[in-house]
Amino acid sequence: MAISLDKLPRIITLEEYGGNYQAYIDAIYDVFFRDFIQHKATFGTNKLNLRFKPLQQNRAYAFYHMTHVGEDEDNRLPDLRRCERMPWARPTIEQAEEMGLKFWEQNRRNGRRICIWLEVENNENYFVVLSVRKRYVLLLTAFYGNYPNYAQKREKEYQTWKKKVGRDFTPDELVSDIMSRIPDDEEN
Repeated sequence: MAISLDKLPRIITLEEYGGNYQAYIDAIYDVFFRDFIQHKATFGTNKLNLRFKPLQQNRAYAFYHMTHVGEDEDNRLPDLRRCERMPWARPTIEQAEEMGLKFWEQNRRNGRRICIWLEVENNENYFVVLSVRKRYVLLLTAFYGNYPNYAQKREKEYQTWKKKVGRDFTPDELVSDIMSRIPDDEEN
């Protein structure tokens, strides 16, 4: 279900800061700090943990992943579309069920994840990815799905998962279900 832009916090653009990237990224970090450090975000009743280290540009690693792009972890580049939508991250996570967003389990080689998909009325797609560990949930990243086929692939992935599980989950049910399948001796 596509969400109306007027139901979301407004995006924050570089132009609002006169093109001054340092002032802009500081403002984006202020949003991240408020939404995820000062006030712990939750998915259902599960408080989200953050990865702080290794610090990147003197900021929490989770922030770096939510605002930069690239395969080489030490040389990721700023992604203005990710930055602009930082105010969307917390409501996407905390209001996923209330807003009727699609969220599902993703099995990836490096862990069990939950993908939350915010579809916006103007055909924008924003994704937040959480990692479910044995005893906690970790905020991994968030990004703007600006490739046309990316949404199609996620839709197929979601529908395949939905068909496999055969029912709807609340955020708490999904987290609990994933945690119950993680071996007790698995590292967090």
